[in-house]
Amino acid sequence: MPTVAIIGASSRRHKFGNISLRAHEQQGYDVFAVNPNEETVEGHPAYASIIDIPVDHLDRVTMYVAPHIGITLLEEIASKSPKEVWFNPGSADAATIKKANELGLNVIQGCSIVDLGVSPGDF
Repeated sequence: MPTVAIIGASSRRHKFGNISLRAHEQQGYDVFAVNPNEETVEGHPAYASIIDIPVDHLDRVTMYVAPHIGITLLEEIASKSPKEVWFNPGSADAATIKKANELGLNVIQGCSIVDLGVSPGDF
């Protein structure tokens, strides 16, 4: 089962961080919610940091936080050796992308939900 960390997962069902978790789970991913302000998201424990996720490597990381937050998380994300890091609309700026590339991350800019072959509106 592929793994995904949802950075900025939310318990509010209308937020993309929640929709993404549900969409990835529906498509067969083992989902990990990351948000220091949540205890659970859709029945999954919420981790304060990606470092706390109990796996060594992740297949996918998908970002739902503002660039000024996301840029501070990139080194921790890199420590999980993800195959790809998705920067969803609004989650990256030039500095964030530059740092992610410098860390050797496989950067993808786009909607990770749409990449699954589903529409956020379906959720």
